[in-house]
Amino acid sequence: MSDGYLAYRTARQNQGQQLEAAIARLTPSVASLGAAGLLTGPGPVFVGIGASLAAACAPVWSLRSRGVHSWRLGAGDHPLPYPASEHPVFAVSQSGRSSETLAVLRSVDPRLRHAVVNMTPSPIADVATGVLDIGSIPDSYASTIGYTATVAALGMLADAWDGGTPDEGWAGLGALFAATEKELHEQVRALAPLFATATSADFVGAGPAVGSAEASALLFREVVRIPSTGMSTRQYLHGAMESAGGGVHVVFGDEREHTVADTLAAAGHPVVLITAEPVEKRPRLHPVRVPRLPAAQRAVMEILVAQILVEAVAEVREVEIEEFVFHNSDIKVTTEGPAV
Repeated sequence: MSDGYLAYRTARQNQGQQLEAAIARLTPSVASLGAAGLLTGPGPVFVGIGASLAAACAPVWSLRSRGVHSWRLGAGDHPLPYPASEHPVFAVSQSGRSSETLAVLRSVDPRLRHAVVNMTPSPIADVATGVLDIGSIPDSYASTIGYTATVAALGMLADAWDGGTPDEGWAGLGALFAATEKELHEQVRALAPLFATATSADFVGAGPAVGSAEASALLFREVVRIPSTGMSTRQYLHGAMESAGGGVHVVFGDEREHTVADTLAAAGHPVVLITAEPVEKRPRLHPVRVPRLPAAQRAVMEILVAQILVEAVAEVREVEIEEFVFHNSDIKVTTEGPAV
């Protein structure tokens, strides 16, 4: 891939090992931020756009589960300047160049400016007081390892907030990712024909899996150009489900989501159910079982399924993954000149 990006398939190769290495780098970095007093006080507000916004969903859920008031905000959805607050703002951007995210961070009190970025130096990292550097990992244009490593960084940060420590499971997540990919690869690829003539795709998830639904819908729009929407289970039940027809439904979750999947399948609609619970395959219902893990770690496994699936769907629909249709000139800032 040109412009410094890897080909999608290349970026997915050895993703488990890349993730393991990233987590090993992030562990002391998170500890260092904690020791500097940058991971304490009012809960963090994560600001991002696109996949970076989706990546913050499960970590915010983890923080709220601990009683910490935390939010994720779309960087382009907030009037500027950002209103005065004692909540630290963490700009999340894999490139470190997202123009909307940078604009928000620049409007925040410098002592509350933080960044979680894959690329350093970068304009966003340059204006932040505290930076969690993921490690400048080469990534594909439709993000793969950049996304999973960002989820890991945010998840570990959430675990460490206000005196906490990253969950022990992070250390082994890379190896588990690689093992899960090997186990699920052929099963998931076999689902690609469901999308051969699909006119749309719905991605639905509960709570922390809303981010997985959003990121998966983005992948399917970017890679195979299928009109796709990601939303929460409860939003889906409040009317959106009524438009089912002509598409495929991908559902993430273990409880109410099983009923949603059963209802759609019984009505004649193809459903992929990504769950940690054992589920028997039946007509039009195709379960994919992922490991039972804490919210942010599970989000990494959920997007793995979507990454495998979208690559196979691209082959079925004869779409070249690397050929994006539109290129917008104002969503990334240049790295030239001062960043303030």
